[in-house]
Amino acid sequence: MRTVLLIARKELASFFDSLMAYLILVAFLGTSGFFTWWFGTDVFMRGLADLSTFFNVAYWTLFFFTPAITMRTIADERRTGTLDLLLTKAVSDRQVVVGKYLACVALIALALLCTLPYWITLAFIGKVDHGAVACGYLALLCMSSAYLALGVFASSFTNNQIVAFLLGLSMVALFHMAFSTMASNFTGITGETLHQLGTQAHFDSMSRGVIDSRDLLWFGSITVLGLALAELNLGKRLING
Repeated sequence: MRTVLLIARKELASFFDSLMAYLILVAFLGTSGFFTWWFGTDVFMRGLADLSTFFNVAYWTLFFFTPAITMRTIADERRTGTLDLLLTKAVSDRQVVVGKYLACVALIALALLCTLPYWITLAFIGKVDHGAVACGYLALLCMSSAYLALGVFASSFTNNQIVAFLLGLSMVALFHMAFSTMASNFTGITGETLHQLGTQAHFDSMSRGVIDSRDLLWFGSITVLGLALAELNLGKRLING
């Protein structure tokens, strides 16, 4: 565990050293803040003390930001040749994958933490359903965690960050849009199955303030699958030389 945390701390520090963390935070806060408070559908014009607009905006901004955060995690190590060096220092594939993944989750958590003033401000505007708001934040964190795992998996395929970003975005898009789009073309059990395979069904449920173990299990399954495949892919690359 100590090795994993050391890798996570090093990766998180590299985000700030390269200014990526600052760019992500500024872009996320700027986009979410603008649409939540100043755009035509903001909370003032809607007259409702909730953060549904923020959650809807964050749902899409994090769709793009998560593969942008993970694109360098393993791809950059492979490009510079430090991945092989890292894996020869009694560090396992799993420790590398989990450590880098945790750094990405920490960055997203920090971005969400920076939006807590939205919640506080909302409490001064009117009566707030704090449970629903808390569930909305949990939904964003769960969704991001799942997408980050897929992004790390995508980054394990290449030494090119742009390729890693595009591959990660494609993987994320499958769950973010493709399944729900396909579901709209079917009825009955087929349509419902496709709908449940997509992110939107589980995100919408949680953001309404409903904590269902099936939603948590879905996000957790995608996360574990992404990390397991990333570890497997790293091991495969090492075997192939």
